[in-house]
Amino acid sequence: MRRAIVTTIFALACIVPAAVQERLLLPNKEGSIKFLVIGDSGTGGSDQLRVANRIAEVRKIFPFEFAIMVGDNMYGGEGPTDFQRKFEEPYKPLLDGGVKFYAALGNHDDPTQRYYKPFNMNGERFYTFTKGDARFFALDSNYMDQTQLKWLESQLSSSNSRWKVAFFHHPLYSSGGRHGSATDLRTLVEPLFVKYGMDVVFAGHEHFYERIKPQNGIYYFIEGGSAKLAKGDIRRTGLTAVGVDTDFTFMLAELGKTNMQFQVLSRAGKRVDGGILPLVPDPPRSADASSRTQ
Repeated sequence: MRRAIVTTIFALACIVPAAVQERLLLPNKEGSIKFLVIGDSGTGGSDQLRVANRIAEVRKIFPFEFAIMVGDNMYGGEGPTDFQRKFEEPYKPLLDGGVKFYAALGNHDDPTQRYYKPFNMNGERFYTFTKGDARFFALDSNYMDQTQLKWLESQLSSSNSRWKVAFFHHPLYSSGGRHGSATDLRTLVEPLFVKYGMDVVFAGHEHFYERIKPQNGIYYFIEGGSAKLAKGDIRRTGLTAVGVDTDFTFMLAELGKTNMQFQVLSRAGKRVDGGILPLVPDPPRSADASSRTQ
């Protein structure tokens, strides 16, 4: 039933009139949870800087409080000067403005990034944090072992947050020609997502933006085009709701009491996707699971 509700409302809610394509349409309500999503961002090149500058401009209108990074936070070297050039300098206006970044590890990332304080990983490969009535789960999709899976189930089963949001590097669903869906990873984690009512999942790895049609009652996004771009790599399939592989992108999201509103902008500031996603009730829990809820 959860899946049917999501699919029906999603199709109706994401029709955006052409006349408002260039405007920032997020409600920007007081008390809502506002955040930025970027991925595959750590190049230190001019494209990363242009996207970062655009993000800083947008934040003057939409004051998001934090950002999630879906991996490949550093390409190449990872010395002190690399962290300055590939993170601290491009996002200086955001950092100076108090924006807190939360990182997940990508396949190009040295695991020691988890000790870099501005990534707020607190020395962990996978971790969770809460913002208002939303709980975020940062996973390490490079190495999904039993330790991480047991931790994930424990955290999900004990969460009574209104929103549950996961982010990690390798997409469970993708129409990318180069990589495609991470089906082995999907087999491991999606049953837990479905069982415990995960609402939204963000990934990267593919160097483009893609919004996947809801799968098993869950909204999936790929945002791997914040500094890298694989032009023409999307092989549009039955999975694809919207795909952008012609320009660099970043995503803005706002969680309210009953829905998530989102908007995706290109490097040039053009609105390339957006919509309203209704919050769907969690599936019923067993008595054992309910007794563990805090």
